[in-house]
Amino acid sequence: MFIRAYLRASTEDQDAGRARSQLDAFAEEHGHKVASYYTENVSGADAERQELRRLLKDSQAGDVLLVEAIDRLSRLPGGDWRRLRAEIEAKGLRVVAVDLPTSHQSLRVVEGDEFTARMLDAINSMMLDMMAAIARKDYEDRRRRQAQGIMKAKSLGMYKGRPKDNEKRTKISELLAAGNSVRKVAGYLGCSTSTVQDVKKNGV
Repeated sequence: MFIRAYLRASTEDQDAGRARSQLDAFAEEHGHKVASYYTENVSGADAERQELRRLLKDSQAGDVLLVEAIDRLSRLPGGDWRRLRAEIEAKGLRVVAVDLPTSHQSLRVVEGDEFTARMLDAINSMMLDMMAAIARKDYEDRRRRQAQGIMKAKSLGMYKGRPKDNEKRTKISELLAAGNSVRKVAGYLGCSTSTVQDVKKNGV
């Protein structure tokens, strides 16, 4: 059983690797070790995540995709989530999340026990959908509250917006000008694809 840990943080100033020790301890408790890590700073609402794509590409049937919580894997809208889940299932990956106890049994499946594996897959498929829907709703609720706060601040003349990182935006512009794709630039600089797309559209 090859365990691939996926660690994600939403913004560039957060530590995406902070949960690494927790995932190590969790795997050890279940008699396993994490074989590889995939870490990135990008929104869970972004379907195009470089490290998640690399994890899926590297995976083989029977591997485990380990996450701290389902919202680290997805805050995607329904259609994007279904496509991602289909990719995970097509690769033969089992998702195990520390915050989803029903998924922990996947670490104890005996090779050749097809009945137990299929039962667990059915249960976890339903639970994953529920948790992914909750994660998306939480994301939308926070965005709505944020927008309301910005509108209020603007009405009071207090909103200045987030300051731009001009140095990073300049590097982004240079890499784009050199012919690199949006995804490659985001990967090189450890920023979100939305930031790169903003520079591409609006300049530095």
